[in-house]
Amino acid sequence: MKLSATEQSTGGDLLLLINEKHFDRMFFTHDRQHKYLTIAWNRGEKQIVTIDEVDYDFLPNTILPLMVNQSFRFERPEDIVAWQFNRDFYCIVDHDEEVSCVGFLFYGSSDQVFVTLDEAMQFKLQRLLDIFIEEFETADNIQIDMLRMLLKRLIIIVTRLAKAHSGPREVLADEKFGTIRKFNLLVENNYREHHTVAYYAQQLNKSPKTLSNLFALYNHKAPLQVIQERLIIEAKRLLYYTDKSAKEITYELGFDDAAYFSNFFKKHTSFSPTDFRNNKVLVAEGK
Repeated sequence: MKLSATEQSTGGDLLLLINEKHFDRMFFTHDRQHKYLTIAWNRGEKQIVTIDEVDYDFLPNTILPLMVNQSFRFERPEDIVAWQFNRDFYCIVDHDEEVSCVGFLFYGSSDQVFVTLDEAMQFKLQRLLDIFIEEFETADNIQIDMLRMLLKRLIIIVTRLAKAHSGPREVLADEKFGTIRKFNLLVENNYREHHTVAYYAQQLNKSPKTLSNLFALYNHKAPLQVIQERLIIEAKRLLYYTDKSAKEITYELGFDDAAYFSNFFKKHTSFSPTDFRNNKVLVAEGK
């Protein structure tokens, strides 16, 4: 079942997919024109989700947020409930004070976020899903407003759960947590042009050392590692899904020298760009 609603004045789209046997997303090919964020809920048994050609375990009753530019497919898509929406329907960046998910659920670091639901949360989410279905089937002049409100509630619920399971939250004040989220969003928007921690620290009015200490407090990757892993993710995508040459990718990712980029890529993946493409294998660090 696929339910959809479109706000005619803005082109905003919201989709709800339930038991869709052919549900996937291929950003660089047939889904390029659809700029959808995705929230996927596995209501079946453990299965494999493949994201940018890397396999992850997708456990039962787990929520997975997925980015616009990620390609993914599921071992058993018929067990997935998924919400998809574009920024014209609900812009999480513009409404970050409402949902606080930017740079955390979405536009975060290179790690995938998997959010486990206990029995109480499964029941709560099922009730919310039932209300979503009712609203999709109620075509009146406030349908879009109601669906947007429900989507915001869904994002807030998932964000709260993710934060609760993300580590020693009690030692991290909201201001410090906000700095990490802002850093992640800045990296997402600027990683092609800026590869140094100093640039992002300046944008946040912090010193590079302060940022490093903050990330260490949160048991987070070092800021430089976040930047470099984001570059590697994009390089892998371009090598796997496009026909762009290594030289073209070098300049697209903000490197001045193809040899330097090749060494950088090999240091982080154990493959040269050419070997990586020829093998058609994506290597997930730490997997």
